[in-house]
Amino acid sequence: MTATPACLDDWLDHLERLHPRGQAGIELGLERVRQVSAVLQQRQDCPVITVGGTNGKGSTCAMLERILLAAGYRVGVYTSPHLLRYNERVRLNGVPADDADFCATFSRVEAARINAGDVPLTYFEFGTLAAWEMFAVAGLDAIILEVGLGGRLDATNIYDADCAIVAAVGLDHMDYLGPTREHIGREKAGICRAGRPLICGDAEPPQSLIETCRLASADFWQIGRDFGFLKQEGQWQYWENDGRKLGGLAFPALRGDCQLHNASCAIAALYALHDRLPVAVQDIRRGLAEVAVAGRCQVLPGRPQVVLDVAHNPQAAVALAASLSGMGFARTTWAVFGMMADKDIAGVIAAIRHRIDRWLPCDLPGQRAATAADLAEVIAKVGIGETAGQFSSPAAALAHAEEKAGDDDRILVFGSFLTVAGVMRPDPVQPPGRKT
Repeated sequence: MTATPACLDDWLDHLERLHPRGQAGIELGLERVRQVSAVLQQRQDCPVITVGGTNGKGSTCAMLERILLAAGYRVGVYTSPHLLRYNERVRLNGVPADDADFCATFSRVEAARINAGDVPLTYFEFGTLAAWEMFAVAGLDAIILEVGLGGRLDATNIYDADCAIVAAVGLDHMDYLGPTREHIGREKAGICRAGRPLICGDAEPPQSLIETCRLASADFWQIGRDFGFLKQEGQWQYWENDGRKLGGLAFPALRGDCQLHNASCAIAALYALHDRLPVAVQDIRRGLAEVAVAGRCQVLPGRPQVVLDVAHNPQAAVALAASLSGMGFARTTWAVFGMMADKDIAGVIAAIRHRIDRWLPCDLPGQRAATAADLAEVIAKVGIGETAGQFSSPAAALAHAEEKAGDDDRILVFGSFLTVAGVMRPDPVQPPGRKT
């Protein structure tokens, strides 16, 4: 680095150039990030909850955060990816860190990186170290870390989880984690620690996940066996096999039955840490009522109904399809659809195709993205809905949908974080309108 970056955008540009693979590239491993962490003399001073899994990580982190904040704790959260601004990745007491904090922290990490031997950190590794540096000076009571990819070799795993959560195990990132759920489960279980709980939100976990926890001497909690939920008319109940029950709970503010799995995992983790982070029933109720995560089955105000969801693998698409079925009548469902080329595009389409009437495939930025033409070709092979054009951006596709859709229609925007972000931050040349 010849000159110190002057602003956050400059720093992020610098981070993309540090590693040969750039921002989009991934190189799993803990040696590089541990070297720099040692120079920074990082240590753990409060309980850490590490959240992994194929889907449900962000929602589970948000529920944990809101419950702990409701209980009066000072909480730091590190999550990824972001939708609109990098600042979203680090929250301190529910508020995204500001540019000045990032710049100052990036400067410290950069100095340590150089002192460690000019270590070529990846974009995610650099950000993980920076998040921890911010947490270290914030005087926190609890830290929540969302795993970026896998678990065992993810940068967040240099920190020891006092409680680990694996929300679900599905097929995604198979180029890095392996071709089967057994391979992937082993990688995700790598965040567990001896004598500490791992909360599993998958009712049928891979045997490899169970075995990895056993070999590590972790305390394995499985949903449906050790804890779980009972859906009731207008409410739900959390239970544990030791007899603990928490009934009369309002449904979480996040939409979808899958959120009861995530909420149950969050409650189980907090009860597992009750000696260090006690929470009251009213804290749980308030936290679940106040939780919000952009782009997770998010419904925008106005007509026609617009639903935003970052579902980008078959497991998430199945959950999204179930959520759509519970949202009431829609005469026609239009789908603004953009995905990365290295994802299971056909699997996603197959999982949700019965809920889509008109497909609007769109281009996304970046070399990894599938083109609208690529998506249209797969839709033609797998889908049963009609493709109503190809579009240069999610914003252009949404504008077309809103022009053609009636008030009783539904518009779904999904397939990638970039698809949702492209609608939340539309192209200024062609901004979509809303009927309010």
